[in-house]
Amino acid sequence: MIALTKTLIKTVAESQQLDNIDLHDSKRADFLQEVIEGLEDGILILSQTGEVVHTNASAHRLCCQFNQGNFNQNLVPSVIWNICESLLSSRYLFSDKLMILSDEIVLDKSNIFQIRVRLLDLDGFEMPCLLVTIENRYESLKNVAITEVKKFDLTPREAEIWFLYRSNYSYKEIASKLYITINTVKKHMKNIHTKRQASMSYN
Repeated sequence: MIALTKTLIKTVAESQQLDNIDLHDSKRADFLQEVIEGLEDGILILSQTGEVVHTNASAHRLCCQFNQGNFNQNLVPSVIWNICESLLSSRYLFSDKLMILSDEIVLDKSNIFQIRVRLLDLDGFEMPCLLVTIENRYESLKNVAITEVKKFDLTPREAEIWFLYRSNYSYKEIASKLYITINTVKKHMKNIHTKRQASMSYN
């Protein structure tokens, strides 16, 4: 009877441990899901036949943009699928190495996207999947510029000019966009570079 009670207690304890592990794994999965959904970069997971396994909110929005307003869950934008096909067709040449293919999609100066594709061989999947990341280069540069504005202690006008300069606008384009002369842009840029040099010397 005592032996049976001990066995029952042990079984219940083990069962509770399993429940705790399941709960822990579930919380971790929810946490990772929230992280992926909260990313500014688009994340797409595709089968090797082009079917969408998973897409986060950013990827869905960007794919709609690439497809001019529509994104069918089973239809990956051709600009992305072309990179995926290139990876699939060349992977046998480099089977012993991790291959990542990347390309840029330029819609306009404010919409430049870096697409990266790699093969994901995960447990639980019969076939490897394709992991596609979509980075908005303009947004990334803007975030870098925001950090630099503070770091270099730029004035509001210098900040405006620096944002545009970091986004690959020419002096002429900056002048036109801000309704100032090219000489004014040059003067501000000279001040900005002086502040940059001072900041680098200080560090």
